[in-house]
Amino acid sequence: MRLLGALLTLAAAAALLANPPGCACDPADPKTLEARSCGLTREALAQPEDPPVFFLKDINPRKPNRWLALPRAVRKDVYSLSRLSPREREQLWAAAIAKAKELWGDQWGLAYNGDEVRTQCQPHLHIGKLIEGVETPNFVEVSSPAEIPVPERGEGLWVHPHGNKLHVHLGELLTESVLLR
Repeated sequence: MRLLGALLTLAAAAALLANPPGCACDPADPKTLEARSCGLTREALAQPEDPPVFFLKDINPRKPNRWLALPRAVRKDVYSLSRLSPREREQLWAAAIAKAKELWGDQWGLAYNGDEVRTQCQPHLHIGKLIEGVETPNFVEVSSPAEIPVPERGEGLWVHPHGNKLHVHLGELLTESVLLR
């Protein structure tokens, strides 16, 4: 019973620290951008308007092999992939896949963490080498970045190549654990 109580407390604390719906990064109000959760939003605002997607090396020292792909667009209340336009999502996925191939050949993976476990408000994809043997039967197969489904209910997803198709694994929250640190 104590273990259950501890787990529920931990889950509640994680939800409080998570970004959506608690994000308040408003590019029109610089004071809101001071929050730690707006760090990637500040980075996006510092980028040139073109290209629409940019990349950052993950600054976490425990993730030396990771990169992030971020949309340059910053708008109030756009904190998840579902709030990006279809064109913005396709551009983000296509650019991230190109960068992943450049870095890892055909061993790449992309991960988008669910809302409850993200610590940054600006939508971003984790780029890394897919850990061998993580494939699960819970996926949909698509042919292009435009076909990658939008996660529902704040869920995350991860994507990797499978022949000339893409496997998109849905219904998870913490997805970046499928990538080499």
